[in-house]
Amino acid sequence: MISPSRVPLGVYHPGTSLLHRATPGTKLAVLSVFLVVSAVAVDSWVGGAVSVAFVALAALVGRLPPRLLMRQVAGALPLLIFLGLMLWWRADGYQAVTMVLVLFAAVTGAVTLTLTTRVSELMDTFDRLLAPCARIGVPVEQVSLALTLTIRLIPLQVQAVNDVLDARRARGNPSVGLSLTAFGVPVIVRTILRARAIADALRARGAAD
Repeated sequence: MISPSRVPLGVYHPGTSLLHRATPGTKLAVLSVFLVVSAVAVDSWVGGAVSVAFVALAALVGRLPPRLLMRQVAGALPLLIFLGLMLWWRADGYQAVTMVLVLFAAVTGAVTLTLTTRVSELMDTFDRLLAPCARIGVPVEQVSLALTLTIRLIPLQVQAVNDVLDARRARGNPSVGLSLTAFGVPVIVRTILRARAIADALRARGAAD
């Protein structure tokens, strides 16, 4: 079973730290500046280490449990390692280490934001930020709805995977992970049924208009 603490964007760690009390807009702005600066200015593993240290300091300020933080980041580690090995093969080790550190800092920074900010607060902030775009014809409500559904459906999708695994184990087939069909088909069917139910609910509420 996939632990809820490992689901990206699916966990909010309550607290009263300075990071928790900061407004979502401020945290989004700081994260955006950090991502741009680290991507443009960092060109050595030393700079990458500084980026990681900055994010570690933010997590410390937010009083986030290290184990919870690493569980949230763990899903991205295989991809980061793969990208690092590819760059090491095509370029050199220094560039690979620098890229992995920068990307790790970026992912950890984003996770730190979601762990200290409720999803509803992020969505309200997105609504306010996108509001001026409505003047030039951007469908702000539809964009905000898409973002909300995307964030909220990630934990539900992981729960669907857990349900399928639990159902197979209850039937005495613990080797479900070895069968792509036995695992994939129920997950896909559940996903399609959920998507149809959400679409019907949105149409009933006039979202299609």
